[in-house]
Amino acid sequence: MPHLANTNILILGGTTEANALARAVAARGLNATYSYAGRVDTPRPQPLPTRIGGFGGVVGLSAYIRDKTVTHVVDATHPFAAQMSRNAIAACADTGTALVALVRPPWEACAGDNWSRVTDIEGAVGALAGPAKRIFLAVGRLHLDVFAAQPQHHYLLRLVDEPQHIPMPHADVVVARGPFSGEDDMALMTRHDTQLVVSKNAGGSGARGKIDAARMLGLPVLMIDRPVLPTRRECATPDQVLNWLAHSGVNLGV
Repeated sequence: MPHLANTNILILGGTTEANALARAVAARGLNATYSYAGRVDTPRPQPLPTRIGGFGGVVGLSAYIRDKTVTHVVDATHPFAAQMSRNAIAACADTGTALVALVRPPWEACAGDNWSRVTDIEGAVGALAGPAKRIFLAVGRLHLDVFAAQPQHHYLLRLVDEPQHIPMPHADVVVARGPFSGEDDMALMTRHDTQLVVSKNAGGSGARGKIDAARMLGLPVLMIDRPVLPTRRECATPDQVLNWLAHSGVNLGV
């Protein structure tokens, strides 16, 4: 079994689950680096060495893995960071590096939910054609431009960082970092007279408040399905990732 010093884990992070895994890995004294995509201005500090920014596609990620002698890659990015996940699959195949994805289960509709489902962001934009509504648009700042194609609506935007530009003519912006409770989001949506929630199916608990709030308020949700990715090994919790590391020959030091 390899010594701790021979292990070098790359965590592709940016999620609550990635942060929990980073704490667990650091507590065991494993060599690891936490990588942020650089999508927010003030990323959370981590107990591991941290890098920020892209790799330069599959070729760049493959080069990084080789240059840094990475032994294991954990893709703990957001479920909608599809390009990064595809790059990780390809780069690990190219370099012969062990890969696992830490993926939180998607949300499932339950009694009282009123969901309409679309397969992607473009489908959500198309579904908003029609009379003006007050919409809680919970898709992140990277997709705001495409929703400007439906300018008749009044949008409520909750973003981690203050945006430099809002592409739609009618919008209220709330700058805040989660997690948010259902009660918090009920109050927010009530203040803004929300009529419809548009959300990615991110899964997990940190962003679920708006889904629970919509149910409690009797509001419809336009739910965007996750992108389809190539087959890969997946874990649902940080503990499962640690078990995978142990079974792949990593001495966890405990």
